[in-house]
Amino acid sequence: MRSRLTALAAVTAIAAVALGAGCGSSNDDNSSSSGTGTTAAGGQLTATPGINVAKDDAIASAAANAVVNSGELNVASDATYPPMEFFAANDNTTVIGADADISKALGQIMGLTAKVQNTPFDSILPGLTAGKYDLGISSFTDTLDRQKTNDFVTYAQAGTTFYASTSSNLNPTSLADLCDHSVAVEKGTTQQEDAEGQGQKCQVDVQVYPDQNGANLAISSGRAELGMADSPVSAYIVEQSNGQFKLGQAYGVAPYGIAMKKGSPLAQPTLDAVKALYDDGTMQKIFDYWQLKDAAISNPQINGAIN
Repeated sequence: MRSRLTALAAVTAIAAVALGAGCGSSNDDNSSSSGTGTTAAGGQLTATPGINVAKDDAIASAAANAVVNSGELNVASDATYPPMEFFAANDNTTVIGADADISKALGQIMGLTAKVQNTPFDSILPGLTAGKYDLGISSFTDTLDRQKTNDFVTYAQAGTTFYASTSSNLNPTSLADLCDHSVAVEKGTTQQEDAEGQGQKCQVDVQVYPDQNGANLAISSGRAELGMADSPVSAYIVEQSNGQFKLGQAYGVAPYGIAMKKGSPLAQPTLDAVKALYDDGTMQKIFDYWQLKDAAISNPQINGAIN
């Protein structure tokens, strides 16, 4: 998707990238709003400035009776995946990032207050099915397999990029290069599926961790040789690693989808809201702020998986 996130080099949220064992998402939900400021003490980026979207009465009417709690848009997000979703360094509680800003904008256009809850990634889709959350906005790749249990509204796109310790001589360019090596991935991700799929073709030591922080620690500690994550996330991890990691090649651009319960009445109003955010420039403003230069898509849709 891109090679560097140079505008984020001064961000002080290295704790959110978790090269130390003490960081990571809790197994308990940690609720917070998506934030209204643009910087925190010390100058950390926290939210795209100027997100103030007018309520759309038609969209708001369609969404009003489809949410779990009246007046609220409850969004589940795993806050270990910067710059898409991660904790603000000033309180290690508030969920910030591109997806948090998108959640806020969706809430505004729906006439709802967005509440972003930190949730383990592999718990989000089941939680949506159980009616615990309204939406899952957490860098989900919309896939045909995931559509068996959940619906998605596409809103962005990303590929997967490898990364490794700077001292490593490995420079993978495809999944085939994982053969005879170890790779650390986050549980429940398409990267886990890809790595395990490659492991059926050759010998791959696939190490699965509860969150991205654990995967990063495995590489920095030498337990795993390689990492792989969505392209914007890999770029951020490398940028914030103080030279510990190097960025590899990308593959497989695919759509990101906003997840929801299968058959949810929120599907159409969410699609309409995403289109409206593209039309008024809000979506591109968010992408620009978080340096997601290739994230935009031309045709948001319900269940737009390409594989």
